[in-house]
Amino acid sequence: MSLTFKFLGTGTSVGVPQIGCSCPVCTSADPRDKRRRCGAYVTSGDSAFLIDTPPELREACIAYSIRKVDAVLLTHAHMDHIAAFDDIRRFNTINGEVVPCDPASPGANGRTTRVVGKVMKCYALPETIASMHNIFPYISTQGGTGGLYRPQVEFVENTEPFSIGRIGIEAFRVEHGFPCCGYSLSAADGKRIAYISDCHDISDDVVEKLSGVEILILNCLRMREHPTHLSLDRALEYISRISPGETYLTHLCHDFKYTDWLARLPGGVAPAYDGLELVL
Repeated sequence: MSLTFKFLGTGTSVGVPQIGCSCPVCTSADPRDKRRRCGAYVTSGDSAFLIDTPPELREACIAYSIRKVDAVLLTHAHMDHIAAFDDIRRFNTINGEVVPCDPASPGANGRTTRVVGKVMKCYALPETIASMHNIFPYISTQGGTGGLYRPQVEFVENTEPFSIGRIGIEAFRVEHGFPCCGYSLSAADGKRIAYISDCHDISDDVVEKLSGVEILILNCLRMREHPTHLSLDRALEYISRISPGETYLTHLCHDFKYTDWLARLPGGVAPAYDGLELVL
């Protein structure tokens, strides 16, 4: 059974185009130069999940007709990766059950049925879970009461390998100056996609773990060095060490015009773009 990975966003924290910028990339007519904040949608058979909930999640789900989400994986709790977490409540409703209700009860508005939302699991580092409770204190497994509309989420630590349907998942820590992880996603046949959206250093142990992965997705913020993200040169160094079958660069700023860099990058390495779909 195949595994499909769709990029919902491939841009840096300010997105591309940036507000008030008139550079050639920010004014480009090529849709591959328009970059939402980073997120992904992964499916295999009847299973589907999100990686991160970036600010434009709702827009991306509408654009790509995403109606099914069984779970969420978080890389870390920076706002460009979690700002739309509240939108998970819509999938609680879609996955929920229609039950009878008193038309006079709060929120019923005269209706005789209502939807009981289905709780969704969210996998994250322990530190990320703690941050999420601070940022979104109203989120629980119970949802809202009295007609209020609240996400229903069960947070699960991703410190051990787990699976969603037939997709095997393993989180690994990367250095981002803030608690952060990447994910290794395994299809039923054992082929893997590794996703690292944010980091400036990858440990030798993780490099060895990812060695020879079929598809590597790696952050590459800009040409110049950055204290918490990989520059192009450093990203290419890790790609050489990991030696994946193919690599896609993400979390890109406006340094990178898609057509220019597609031609300039080494063989097997390409910029990702919003809507790009990879299949294992």
